[in-house]
Amino acid sequence: MVRISSQVPETMPCPETGAPLRRDTRPFVVRYKDLEATVDLPGYYPDGEGESVHVGDDMAVADQALRLLKERADGVPSPTTIRRIRTKLSLSQREAGVLFKVGPAAFDKYERSLVEPSGPTSQLLRILDRHPELLAELRSGDVQS
Repeated sequence: MVRISSQVPETMPCPETGAPLRRDTRPFVVRYKDLEATVDLPGYYPDGEGESVHVGDDMAVADQALRLLKERADGVPSPTTIRRIRTKLSLSQREAGVLFKVGPAAFDKYERSLVEPSGPTSQLLRILDRHPELLAELRSGDVQS
């Protein structure tokens, strides 16, 4: 869940027209390929129709919806899915990065949606989610083809 910061003012002037904008949430459709999701997007909105202004973390809810759509369409795991699998495997972010050979800070970046995991990393996450017993083989380095 995305929180609206309590430090933002309730109103602001529109940067283009000077008309008053009020803090609110409105439905916003996020589309990716043939999929779509509607989210409640926080921001500053005019009375009636018109341009909105989004500040701070306002777009995080739309970004999260986009990542979930990409997961459904392309199999790219969302930060929430990555965190769930890593936790299921009882790995710290650092341990997961070293074990997956992607660097000690990679999982932090994946889970904060700064970077998407590569195809092989995504595939390995999916496999380990379905077969967590394979983690022991991966740790021992005795993965056989």
